[in-house]
Parts: sequence; C-alpha cells; structure tokens
Amino acid sequence: MINDASKSSDVDVQALTALLDGEYAEIRDLVRTNLSTHASVLEEAEELGIDAFRERVRELTVELAATGQTGMGFPKEYGGGGDIGASIAAFETLAYGDLSLLVKVGVQFGLFGGAILHLGTERHHRAHLPDLITGKLMGCFAMTETGHGSNVQALGTVATYDTASQEFVITTHGDAARKDYIGNAARHAELAVVFAQLEVAGRSEGVHAFVVPIRVDGATAPGVRIEDAGRKMGLNGVDNGRLWFDGVRVPREALLNRFADVTPDGAYESPIENPGRRFFTMLGTLVQGRVSVGGGAINAAKVALAIATKYAVRRRQFEAASDGEEQLLLDYGMHQRRLLPLLARTYALHFAQDVVRTQLHEVFSGDRDDEQARRELEARAAGTKALGTWHATRTIQECREACGGAGYLAVNRFAALKADSDVFTTFEGDNHVLLQLVAKGLLTNYAHEFEDLDQLGMVRFVTGQAVETVIERTSVHKLLERVRDLLPGGDEWDQEAGLLDRDYQLAMVRFREEHMLAGLARRLKRGLDEKGDPGVVFSHVQDHVISVARAHVERLVLEAFVDKLRTLPDGGDDGNDDGNKVALGLLCDLFALSTIESDRAWFMEHGRLTVQRSKAISREINNLCRKVRPLAVDLVDAWGIPSAMLRSPDLVG
Repeated sequence: MINDASKSSDVDVQALTALLDGEYAEIRDLVRTNLSTHASVLEEAEELGIDAFRERVRELTVELAATGQTGMGFPKEYGGGGDIGASIAAFETLAYGDLSLLVKVGVQFGLFGGAILHLGTERHHRAHLPDLITGKLMGCFAMTETGHGSNVQALGTVATYDTASQEFVITTHGDAARKDYIGNAARHAELAVVFAQLEVAGRSEGVHAFVVPIRVDGATAPGVRIEDAGRKMGLNGVDNGRLWFDGVRVPREALLNRFADVTPDGAYESPIENPGRRFFTMLGTLVQGRVSVGGGAINAAKVALAIATKYAVRRRQFEAASDGEEQLLLDYGMHQRRLLPLLARTYALHFAQDVVRTQLHEVFSGDRDDEQARRELEARAAGTKALGTWHATRTIQECREACGGAGYLAVNRFAALKADSDVFTTFEGDNHVLLQLVAKGLLTNYAHEFEDLDQLGMVRFVTGQAVETVIERTSVHKLLERVRDLLPGGDEWDQEAGLLDRDYQLAMVRFREEHMLAGLARRLKRGLDEKGDPGVVFSHVQDHVISVARAHVERLVLEAFVDKLRTLPDGGDDGNDDGNKVALGLLCDLFALSTIESDRAWFMEHGRLTVQRSKAISREINNLCRKVRPLAVDLVDAWGIPSAMLRSPDLVG
C-alpha cells in the first residue's frame, strides 16, 4: 500500500480532533473545560511560594474531583464512573496543563486509589473509596525506598504479624529502608499504602501492601516520622516526603488482601501458591500508572510542539529570496527537519497509546482477562511508557531551542514543561529497567513460567531453555521467508519496494526486531555454553537487550499508526481522498522513514540498506517535510489544546 500524497490534503481540524479524541471525547472536553477554568494555576506555579502552591494544587485536586473527571476509573457504587479507559483519557488530557496538578491527581487517584481498588477487597473499598474519590481522604503510595526503587522484591520495610494482638507491626530497618520521594507524604496524606515484607510465624511471605495511618487529625501518627523532601527540579506543587515506621501497629484488616490474607490465628493464605507469581500478579494490577504516565508525557510533548510550530509560522528571520522579505522559520528545511518528524512521531505515539489504553480497559473490565493478555499488556505498557517519556524529554528540549531566547522565558511554558516532565522517564519504572522487562517477555514469549521466578531464576530461564526457542523462531532463513511473503522482489525485496510502500516500511522494522532478537538469543546461548554465570552473561548483553526492546516497541508504534489509517474511509463521493487520511498518511510515512533513517547504521551493517537507498530515504524525508509544512498548524490544532494552556503570547499570538 503506497500513500498517494499528490491528492488534496486539506485538514478538517474539527473532524481530526474527533478522530483523535475517539470514544472519550466527552471526558476529554470536560477536562479541557476544567483546564481553562483553572488556567491561573500556570501563573500561580511561578508566583506562589512552595507551601502556598502545594495548598493550591491540593485545592484544585479536590475541585477537579467534584466535576467527576478524576474518579472515572472507580466503581459507580462508590461514586466513580466505572470506566478505566475514560480515567486514562482524562489523565492524558490533564497533561496539557500544570504538571504538578497532573501528578497530584495521579498520586491520589491512580496510585493510592488504584492500590486500594486493585489490591484491596470490599472491606477496604467500603471504608476508603467514597472519601478517597471526593478528595476528602488524601493518601499516598509508599513503595519506593532509599535503598530500593526498581527492585521492589528487595524492599527493607517489614510487617510482622502479632498473633496475640491480631495486628501487623510495621518497622523501618535503617535509613536504606525509609520510604522516599513519596508524593502527598510531606503535607497532605492521612493514609499510606505501605509496601513491606510480610513476616508470619518467623517466615517471610514476600512483599505485601498495608493501609497505614500516617496522620491523625492533622498530626503525625504515633510511631511515624515524616520528613519533607524539599524543593525538587520540578513538580514543586507536589509534597514529596520520606517516611519511617517505628513499630507502628495496624489491625489485621489493614492488609490489602485481594491476593493473600492472614487468618486471626496467624495462618498465611493465598489462592496463588507460588510467591513469585503472586508478587508479579500484585504488581501487574498497578500497570495503569505506567499507562497514565506514558500518555501524559505524549500530551506534554504536544504542548511543546504546538507552541514551537505556531511560533515558526509567525517568526521571520533572514532574507531567503529576492523579494526582500525575511523568511518564516518553518519554511526553512532545517526547521522542518527539527520539528516535523517529532510531530509525526507524536501522532504515532498517540495511536500507540490508544492501543495500550484499550488493552488496559479490556483486561481490567473483564472483557479480556486471561493471563496472556495481562502479560502482553504489562510489556506493552512498559515499552510505550519508556518511548513516550523519552520522546517528551527530547521534544520539549528541541522545541525550546526552536523558539530561541523566547523559549527560555517562563511565560512561554518551556521552563515548567522541561522541569516538570523530566522525571517522567524515572517514576513508574526507570525506562531502561522497563525495556529489560519488554525484552524478557520477548525472549520467553511471555511464558507462564516467567511469573514463577525470582530475578536470578528469570535470568536462568531466559538464558537457558527460552533461548533455543527464540533461535528456532527467528532463524534468518525463516525470517527472510516471512518478509518475502509480504513483498515482491525475491531476495531483493528491500531494494525493489517503494519507500512509501507501507508493507516495505513494516517489513524493515519487523526484520530489525526479529534479527536483533535472534542475535541476542545467540549471544546468551554462547555465554552459557562457555559456562558463564547467567547473571553475568545477561549483564554483558544489556545493551543488546535494550536495543531489542526499543526495536520491538517502535514496530508496535508503527503498526498502531498503520492500523489506524486502514480503518479510515478513502474519501467521499467526489472521488477525492479524505484530506485527514492523506495528512495522516504523510505523517505515517514520515515517522516510518525517520525511524529507519535514525538507525540506518544497523540496517546498512545487516545488508538491508544500500548507500544509495539510504540517501534516497533522507531525500524522501525532506520531501515529506515540505508536504507536511502547510498542514502543520492544523495538525497541532487538532490536538485540541486549550489556548490558555499554550499561554506564550509572544510566540503563538
């Protein structure tokens, strides 16, 4: 399928917005209205002191809750909207505004509320959800510790069951085990969901979650110590803090017991016998945080691109023609090259986010609740979060530079966007750790056994029996056979196909992924054959692991874009193609070829790209940029970012 961009490509902005908003247009519009109503928060973030701004963000969180936008993911019987997909869409759209408010909402309703909802049972739901949903009850999510962030299984906080009193005793063993960077902890949270090693009758049962009061009537609870984390690089409207527990006692019912419980007489019970699988099942229920952060980052990138694009069609610099008038920035080829591939990638990631949001909704609403679906969701959420947050960091920086010195002024939003979004690459999972999760899923084909294993066992599985399967599945001969089925040209498929042939673009990214995966499996097998320690062998190929995962997720992103295009009608009765479909086709081609160009060294090293064809791809990207250029403002307008959120009066007018 080749995109014919020679036809009319006028953009119907309203129709494109409707397409992008999809089934969640109503909730997105509610969030847009709320953003406009409370637009002053952008100035307040700059003008208020840290204490006053934290209070303002808390007030706004409660005000947003009153409109219903923040409670969409909770059951209707407790005052929620009963629609997890809508809750993610609302969160994504809120990222057009102040990101401290976004993160405060995420901590309260996504992390704290999500833990109560997904790890607790009816007794916890009745006790906490109604007040949590309104914001009357504020809470925090106390998982990360100073000594352990990504490695949750090794947390140092301990919860010991006291049979005589039927209580759990929560204890912080040393400063390495203190809870750190915890949002809502420093000022506003009354309750904490505390993740701790459960000990029953002298036996460790692994990490479990407990509801622990940390404030009573506004005062720090007995046995609890709270410390303010102070000013941060950004997000200073969120009160991050540290927590210590000195023998804090909570009743037996404080254990969030969806997956495990302790009887009054001290017997540990769980429907999931294997501790490793139990742990991964528990963490898997919290995946909506990663889906939310990835979507929020993508929308923060949209704000930066909208500002930079609108500035680039107003700002003139240097005379480029003989008529004496200085040229608009976006008419320069280099400026197009800086912004428009990022615009295309943002659209691609938007559609990829649509896919992962839909999968999340299907799994958590029970429409598709098999174990394979959950494992695939976890991997896809991890990969989309990693690529989406890295994209935001890169895009915001490029857009700031593209606005010159004006981009450095706080009024033009880039200062806050940069400072507030930077940590998105770290929280809800460090991106490199998340990509290793993606790669391990690929190597094991999301095997059921994968959940039963601790870290070392997982490495041994990946580097052992799973490797043989991967090598067989991704043999070069079979790989080339599959590619030849897609494209004409026999062994010369990658030289004969048109650059704008979608099947060629897909074949290239699929070949890269599978070839990388096969190479990784062979490296792992070689290390094991040489009697290397599995952990050391895996460590030595981590660069390859990350590359495989990136390639896999980029393939998923391109497929999401292509699949979306294929659902669109070709045009009206007049025979002309729908302008929006043509415009999206240009962006899809631009994303696909930019992806290939950015990794051209790999494709050339592996014989899939000649020097001549590599140069042709670069020329085609330049050509696509010129075609997208007159559509650029309409394409950013279609995101429906409220004008008050763009602010930047000197840049966007």
